[in-house]
Amino acid sequence: MIQVEHINKTFKVARRNSGMSEALKALFHREYDYVRALDDISFAIGDGEMVGYIGPNGAGKSSTIKILSGILTPDGGRCLINGRIPWKNRIEHVRDIGVVFGQRSQLWWDVPVIDSFELLRDIYSVPEHKFKENLNELVTLLNLQEIIRTPARQLSLGQRMRCEIAASLLHNPRVLFLDEPTIGLDAVSKIAVRNFILDMNKRYKTTVILTTHDMQDIEALTKRIILIGRGKILMDGNLEDMKKQFGGYKKLILEYSGKGLDLCEGMHILSNDYSNDEKEQVINGHAVIELDSDNILVSDAIARLSSQVDLKDISVSGSSIDEVVVRLYKQYEI
Repeated sequence: MIQVEHINKTFKVARRNSGMSEALKALFHREYDYVRALDDISFAIGDGEMVGYIGPNGAGKSSTIKILSGILTPDGGRCLINGRIPWKNRIEHVRDIGVVFGQRSQLWWDVPVIDSFELLRDIYSVPEHKFKENLNELVTLLNLQEIIRTPARQLSLGQRMRCEIAASLLHNPRVLFLDEPTIGLDAVSKIAVRNFILDMNKRYKTTVILTTHDMQDIEALTKRIILIGRGKILMDGNLEDMKKQFGGYKKLILEYSGKGLDLCEGMHILSNDYSNDEKEQVINGHAVIELDSDNILVSDAIARLSSQVDLKDISVSGSSIDEVVVRLYKQYEI
């Protein structure tokens, strides 16, 4: 169980203008700005739950993860994870958690990956038989057979990320924090990692908090979304409810000939490319039209368009998860 209540965190950031004179001035009189990274955030996550923690850059996602993992101490508020305060009970706490930071590595750079794994075994005091069992399973599921004896510095980003995920799970953590876990992975590897995380959650009831800008990861792995912006929790709810609320749009892609399109309320042109044939005075066009399905049905929109132009081809699609999130960000002005 993760319980976060009224957590605050402010960073003191040094500022100065460019130039040698400003640099000398800063030696004796440094100016600071105060950045409110987290502003009275509260939420609860149950055992075995998988939650997507989303927001734009600088929203406070990584600061939250660092506090939950015990790396940072908040300015105020209360946080309990499995009955422990992360920054006060760090040794006991880290035995129960796994952390993957997409931009940081827990692998030693110049030694083979297997040496890093064995060092982590000693750090977490994992019994030898349990370590071998976990290692064999992770190597097989994440397809690490050919790279486990290669130094981390010689791995591609995608290969390293798979090794990072394995390293975070060697000690069977009860809670897994994933910060951009699929960064740099190709499509096949992304699907493999998503399936692996789903399997770990199902088999071991591992609690997962996922922060990422890849909304396909969110859609594939989580049912609950927590939105943070400007350091505040703006929304906490079900992903499907969010898609219904902000995804009530359809996209029509048209190939047509005629003399133009006259749209009604609920229809909006996203793009409209055409060429004018002067001999026949006919416009051959390609248009992408967004429909607000709360105001107009797709069938009514097609009927209206077909009465104006000759439709050569038409396709209809719903809002992607990325488009839904963009509308969500606009709703909360972040």
